Amino acid sequence: MRILLVASAFNSLTQRVHAELRERDHEVGVELALGDDLLRARVARFRPDLILAPMLTTAIPEDVWTEHPVFIVHPGPMGDRGPSSLDWAITEGAARWGVTVLQAVAEMDAGPIWASAGFDVAPCGKSELYRNEVSDAAVEAVLTAVRRFASGDYVPEPLDYDRPDVTGRLRPFLTQQVRRIDWATADTATVIRTLRAADSQPGVLDELFGREYFVHGGHYEDRLRGEPGAVIATRDGAICRATVDGAVWLPQLRPRRVPGGPVTFKMPATDALGADLPAGVPEVSVSPVEAAVRDTWSELRYHEDAGVGYLEFAHPGGAMDTRQCRRLLAAYREACDRPVDVLVLGPRRDFFSNGIHLNVIDAAGDPAEESWRNINAIDDVVEAILTTTDKLVIAALSGNAAAGGVMLALAADHVWCRESVVLNPHYRLMGLHGSEYWTYTLPQRVGPEVAAQLTSRTLPVGARAAARVGLVDKVFEGCTERFRAQVRREAEILAAAPELQNLLLAKKQRRAADEAVRPLARYRAEELAHMHRNFFGDGESYHRLRREFVANTKPPATPPYLLG
Repeated sequence: MRILLVASAFNSLTQRVHAELRERDHEVGVELALGDDLLRARVARFRPDLILAPMLTTAIPEDVWTEHPVFIVHPGPMGDRGPSSLDWAITEGAARWGVTVLQAVAEMDAGPIWASAGFDVAPCGKSELYRNEVSDAAVEAVLTAVRRFASGDYVPEPLDYDRPDVTGRLRPFLTQQVRRIDWATADTATVIRTLRAADSQPGVLDELFGREYFVHGGHYEDRLRGEPGAVIATRDGAICRATVDGAVWLPQLRPRRVPGGPVTFKMPATDALGADLPAGVPEVSVSPVEAAVRDTWSELRYHEDAGVGYLEFAHPGGAMDTRQCRRLLAAYREACDRPVDVLVLGPRRDFFSNGIHLNVIDAAGDPAEESWRNINAIDDVVEAILTTTDKLVIAALSGNAAAGGVMLALAADHVWCRESVVLNPHYRLMGLHGSEYWTYTLPQRVGPEVAAQLTSRTLPVGARAAARVGLVDKVFEGCTERFRAQVRREAEILAAAPELQNLLLAKKQRRAADEAVRPLARYRAEELAHMHRNFFGDGESYHRLRREFVANTKPPATPPYLLG
């Protein structure tokens, strides 16, 4: 079928739906919801059999949904209505939630139901839940709805609150007044639940040292204690704030925008506070090994099991600034010193990596210089992985990756993905040539022709399509927990394999042969020569595109790369 996706942004769910529908040979177009007339024109040109809205914050014009079937993906169980569905689910501690695909009608979220799917609510932030359990349920419901629509004989069910399986209800917009945290009385569980319900957007409005900030994200702390509301520690850019019965870590803050002032954006909490953070607040570090056995916040965790080392990293939004890259490199080198032959890299859930940290770069006094430092720091991580010849290194992608994050994964010997993963192996949308040794690793995996296509087409690639072209090696089905169990089982098989030492010897010989033909340093130098021009050259688009991305400035029309 010809299916037109209409979305407020080409976000993770829209990209995954795009990949899943293309995987099933549907002809898929994309239109961003940037105005009713633009949408009408696109519909007229594309002539869709079905319009599908995976993520929409505005209403579809009546003349569009009366003339064409329009399916809305709503992140709530049947009967749930309103703009803050997931926020309420987390705020109220729901154990079970769902996704519903319904047909657009005049009354918002009240149309006939084409499909629904349920899921258990994981104890995590809204954005992580959205990119995992919600995304899985949404794809299941969307594919069911599309299949039913294509059959031509399915009759959607009207919304009927008298049915026992219709468990949702109309919920109001969740305001900052309701989200407000009273640090003098709120216990840790309440604070965590409040923060998780707003972690990516809109954040929780709060006050620190006389200024207002939106707080994004919250994590438990198992040992530190202090006066409720007081900032009692820092760690790797995060701050720890005491509650009445414990403490929580706050990784990111966004200053409240002053009327008429510049756009503000999420930053590491200590960067956002700057000089307002009292000098006496201690930095309380934790090693990756210690973090793995504690209930505390850390971007890095390391543990071993059955001859396999697991280096887990989790960075908010998948972005990695210069300091984070250097910390990851130090942790990787420590892991390489351990007596294991197989090393698994990647977070338990959510993003693998999206490359350099554009927000931190944009806030720097000299964004070009910070861009240069950041790209060199991530290159150092990739180089360390590429030159590890005494271990088999596995990149385990439980979540999405983009740009330099994809190339970071390709530095490993094996790339294993959960079936839900969407990859964006390109840099052009940010006006960059790219580095991370991609000119070495990508053509080796997929060949020069496919490498050129992947880096120029600027479209997402689903896990199965990535496996077909050699971008990844294995794709595992199932939820994040099942994925980790499968990775653990396969890694342990490799660690116990009689031929492991022969594999390591072959790896060392292959690296030496490649180095003799063309040294890694040459790849890096040539890539960085391009990147230096992107960062420092006149007439380059990178700085404008970065500012627009950080400020979340909408394009005036759907970008050409989405129009096909």
